[in-house]
Amino acid sequence: MKRLACKLMRGVRASRARMVAAGTAFLVLVLGSTFAVAQSGPSSTPFGEPTAETTSPGENVDALRGDRAGNWSEQSRSEVVARHGIVATSQPLAAQAGQQVLRDGGTAADAAIAAAAMLALVEPGSTGPGGDMFAIYYSADDRKLHGINASGPAPDAWTPEYFKKLGYDKTTEMPQEGVNSTTVPGAVDGWWQLQKRFGNLRFKDVLEPAAKLAEEGFGVSERIHSDWEGEVEKLAKDPDSASIYLRDGKAPALYSIFRNPGLARTFRLLQRDGRDAFYKGPIAHAMVDKIKRAGGAMTLEDLGRFRSEWVDPISTNYKGYDVHELPPNGQGFATLEMLNLVEVCAPKLGVDLAALGPKSPDFWHLLVEAKKLAYNDLHAYNADPRFADVPVKRLTSKEYAASLCGRIDMGRAAEPTVDVSSRGGTIYLTAGDRWGNMVSFIYSIYSGFGSGVSVPDYGFVLQNRGGLFSLDPDHPNIVAPRKRPFHTIIPAFITKDGAPVVSFGNMGGSIQPQAQATEVVNMVDLGMNVQAAGDAARFNHDQKTNELELESNLFETVGQELASRGHKVVEGDGDSMGGYQALHFQPAPGERAPEGRSVKGDPPVNGVYRAGSDHRKDGQAAGW
Repeated sequence: MKRLACKLMRGVRASRARMVAAGTAFLVLVLGSTFAVAQSGPSSTPFGEPTAETTSPGENVDALRGDRAGNWSEQSRSEVVARHGIVATSQPLAAQAGQQVLRDGGTAADAAIAAAAMLALVEPGSTGPGGDMFAIYYSADDRKLHGINASGPAPDAWTPEYFKKLGYDKTTEMPQEGVNSTTVPGAVDGWWQLQKRFGNLRFKDVLEPAAKLAEEGFGVSERIHSDWEGEVEKLAKDPDSASIYLRDGKAPALYSIFRNPGLARTFRLLQRDGRDAFYKGPIAHAMVDKIKRAGGAMTLEDLGRFRSEWVDPISTNYKGYDVHELPPNGQGFATLEMLNLVEVCAPKLGVDLAALGPKSPDFWHLLVEAKKLAYNDLHAYNADPRFADVPVKRLTSKEYAASLCGRIDMGRAAEPTVDVSSRGGTIYLTAGDRWGNMVSFIYSIYSGFGSGVSVPDYGFVLQNRGGLFSLDPDHPNIVAPRKRPFHTIIPAFITKDGAPVVSFGNMGGSIQPQAQATEVVNMVDLGMNVQAAGDAARFNHDQKTNELELESNLFETVGQELASRGHKVVEGDGDSMGGYQALHFQPAPGERAPEGRSVKGDPPVNGVYRAGSDHRKDGQAAGW
């Protein structure tokens, strides 16, 4: 019946097209001898090539998007299906770098680091060696999830008194740019520890694709060019940032070749000397020199003692599937609390999400109200657990969720009780290898181009994660020496009966837990595949302003009804919704994964990987 309906619709469209064509031909015959219409010459930007007057030709395109054949016509593309290995990232060159490493015999860990290094080059506004990272790794050897927290702490000098002397106190937020927003960058040590424990290749091998391309240069794409243009003012404030990232005071031109010899130098040193080049060697000295000259307080001792922390993931069960996050200082527990609220409260409120579907205002109202409650707790309690008691077990329990159901009114939007929000640039990637190992990997410099401060000669910008500390003495996230700040970036993983099902995650600051919870509902309740789950329209609720952004189609469908319930509804766009990647593993009965770490004969995994990437970014999944 469904195929018949599709054929009938295509027939109707064809009939309409024939009628339009016939009408046009008639007008030409009748009027053609009387009227001569002047014809335009070729476009001033043929083939989308930019000019000095039109730097972004795509902005002038006014066309209708074609229809896609398939089960759900709104899905941007099919999942990529592969058996030997697969990588999904927000940029094709990074996905291909990871795939190359997999082909060379690398594990999912090797591929993730290769892709991450490449993203430092091709998405410099989102990530780089000056940032932090987190990962959840499924090891097929022991059939367990392993978490790594590679977020760096505050320098020893950072106290409330230190910032008071700079003009900041409990009535203000922390510095959001400059060297006094930079904590110790943890990403490079995270790469080193993950690769050392679960890799199959040399550290030198996994960094080679990025090091080589940093020397050769890459072509700047539309999406990355657009993001770059938005940060020119920030980059221009720092001479080193301007020298590295700007060309004649502007973002590199669309499709121009961008080289970063300083970043190549960083990678070459890491290839030769490992993580110590960054935390004790010449890169460390360059970072400290730059920070000191710019009025900061980081020391070689702050950098030299840093080590990533291996942690056990936290989880909740959602309708038979275990959803895993990393514990604080990240915001992952908000995803778990939100899912608990949806599962526990929906029956009490007379709501069935699967029956309602995502075109129903009730569907979205419940998700948004659950988000508000989860984020109230997130911003009230989240902090570095080495310094504060974060009651994660209680906040992620079904009993606690049940106690909050009475605060959800299906007819009226609630006001958040804690009004904090955060937005930032991030990359998320995921990979799976032929042995069945899978990784959920995220790393970031927080805001677009982080602190705006770059390390001379080494081609990277420092993150501004310190901006997420609090200066309120009564808040658990108050700044302190050697303390890690509240962190937004969160990798996620889904298992069933201990077996891996989905590795997934989002980019974009405070949108991450609410987007992750929505995608779990899309996959589990609505039966979407991992590509469709990311393609579907989503919301972004700002806890500070209480504004509810809805992507355009969602805004047109349910915006008016949600506004009538008291939501401050605004029309959003893809830029405010972050990005997403996901990887699903589907085992095949009777198939066996290759044993050991051999690639002899190019054996496949014991099933199929299915990967999706976000159309809102330059995303790509690559596998074979």
